[in-house]
Amino acid sequence: MPGLAFRADLESSVIHTLLRLALHGVPPSAVRCNVSATPRPRKRAESCQAGRLPMRFGLAGFAGSGKTTLFNAMTGLDVPVGYGGEIRVGTVRVPDPRLDFLSGVISPKKTTYATINLRDVPGEHGAGARYLSPNSLQEIRDREALCLVLRDFVNPALDTDPDPLGDLRAFHDECVLADLAVVERRLDRARKERADIREIDAFETMTAALEGGRALRLLSEAELHRGFLKGYGLLTDLPLLVAVNVEEERADGALDPALDGEARGMGGAAMVLSAGVEAEIAALDAEDQGEFLEDMGLSEPALARFIRAAYGLMDLVSFFTIGKDEVRAWTIRRGTVARKAAGRVHSDMERGFIRAEVIPYDVFAHYGSEHAVKEAGLMRVEGRDYVVADGDLLHVRFNV
Repeated sequence: MPGLAFRADLESSVIHTLLRLALHGVPPSAVRCNVSATPRPRKRAESCQAGRLPMRFGLAGFAGSGKTTLFNAMTGLDVPVGYGGEIRVGTVRVPDPRLDFLSGVISPKKTTYATINLRDVPGEHGAGARYLSPNSLQEIRDREALCLVLRDFVNPALDTDPDPLGDLRAFHDECVLADLAVVERRLDRARKERADIREIDAFETMTAALEGGRALRLLSEAELHRGFLKGYGLLTDLPLLVAVNVEEERADGALDPALDGEARGMGGAAMVLSAGVEAEIAALDAEDQGEFLEDMGLSEPALARFIRAAYGLMDLVSFFTIGKDEVRAWTIRRGTVARKAAGRVHSDMERGFIRAEVIPYDVFAHYGSEHAVKEAGLMRVEGRDYVVADGDLLHVRFNV
């Protein structure tokens, strides 16, 4: 791993890491160490499972990758591109044709889409900068998932050729070493404190995986008790989506098999897009977007594919609540039971849950109204342990 950028979280870990890297033929001069405080377990910000908060996604990439252009296209903002060192935050509306249909049928006063909180995390300035600052890494730790934007186009502002595969590997190496510093420190402390043997086993398993260059997201629940990871924000355990940013002429092109294989080998997924094309699409009204997509040979904007990939990586599904006041989409983890899903709408619904009246979306779409579904006897009544399916329409009965 020559030229590897390493962020050490403790001074005591630096010498240990340098010695270990030396065994692999990496000289000390090839390693840059940024020393900062080890993240201690902390009360994590609420996830998209709690309350009405949206899913929190980090958007990362090295200098010149085009991630801020993509950020603008996805959020509708117009923040300056190029290195500025600032962290930008925006909201992405999750497109859902099912919600559009429900809204068209019911004509509510308000239609509310699910959203993603997207944070544009700055990379370091410079053509050869294949690393992120400690502050940027910390921002990623506080996310629920991560999108890494890779440059696969010629950027006149940079004097280096695109190397998306090399960038992916460099980013992975940095995350592995950053996690290793955290895990080793916690393991030492757990042993001294004679912590729960399961916690010690979990951190020993993580240490072995990271020393072998493996991402923690590859470890199964049987190998690793993830309950012990809460509060550490380990980078390689975050769901990873790799977005390969290409020039306009290749927007409808196939993904490089080597990149696809590398991303899968890290436990992530990859897709091709053109941030420039997405920016053009975002600037058009809905009618013109369809014509533009057809001219480009694209079936849909990359945003739709991005959302599907993100939901797939995080194992998320949507359910709907409908009424004359509001038709709304809600995001939950696959496997969430009805009582917990009700808590997404309001905590009182979870606390006083009695039952849920359920209509599958396809059934509603076929009959065209809630009344017609009931007349056909196809509305179900489910209890608290019913596992909510993607597309379910829920009406929760509760008493507090």
